[in-house]
Amino acid sequence: MAMLAIMWRESVLEVFPDAGLREPVDASEIVSAERLLGRPVPADLKRLLLESNGVIGHTHVDTVWTLEQIVDQNLQFWSDWTFADLYMPFDAFMFFGDNGGGDQFALVQKPQRPDVFVWEHETDSRRWVANNLRDYLGRSLRVSGDDWYRL
Repeated sequence: MAMLAIMWRESVLEVFPDAGLREPVDASEIVSAERLLGRPVPADLKRLLLESNGVIGHTHVDTVWTLEQIVDQNLQFWSDWTFADLYMPFDAFMFFGDNGGGDQFALVQKPQRPDVFVWEHETDSRRWVANNLRDYLGRSLRVSGDDWYRL
């Protein structure tokens, strides 16, 4: 497990040496979060959180949220009745980061696959942006703009 954790930290810093990394979460915190969410945290995201509780990218954007933000934001996306009136359902996704301007990034959970999608809040569109979490980190941290996924 330690080699996997080092792999995530090194991967982030290799792409963006100034990325902000936090203290890791404890495995018991992930178990509690999964209980609150009612579903497992995807394996790669879990391993990343065990190394750093979130990743801060260019212009202080939460490229990957803290575990607490992941729980809070997903519970809101999945249960807020006002969202149900405005947007298509979000239950297929686990949101884990944003661009600082309202668009959110999520891993696909239904069907379970490693792809990362962006939800663009102005249009309610959901679009593929990366093959997996590692690809997402590489793409989002390599470019200094917050709209890297629109390029």
